[in-house]
Amino acid sequence: MKVLIINGPNLNLLGERETDIYGNMTFDDYLDELQSKFPRHEIGCFQSNIEGELIDKLQEANLEYNVILLNAGAYTHTSVAIADAIKAIDTPVIEVHISNILAREEYRHVSYIAPECVGTITGFGLDSYRLALEYLKKP
Repeated sequence: MKVLIINGPNLNLLGERETDIYGNMTFDDYLDELQSKFPRHEIGCFQSNIEGELIDKLQEANLEYNVILLNAGAYTHTSVAIADAIKAIDTPVIEVHISNILAREEYRHVSYIAPECVGTITGFGLDSYRLALEYLKKP
């Protein structure tokens, strides 16, 4: 199975940014760990701080991957354009968040992308990505 993880703004700073919320591990280190737990999956990764690049990657990934795990970061709460891009593609998208967005500031309680995704996993740290991959094991 081909899986693409798309990470949005500031997720390139994992391991050094707000470690009390996001932890001490870099995403590259976590990706190595994730790949070792799911050796039958081909896991690709893309990160950008730029909304348009995230949209471009969603469109490019359409039908090239079996599923997309999307952590749109702060764009989750602001981007109708990313929601429209998800709606426009055929590849299923799972929304993923490291922190529990519902336990944070009120403006983070709204996700514009959630209605276009097959599901949302939030609040389990970096393991949110692993849980999304576990879901894919379902028959």
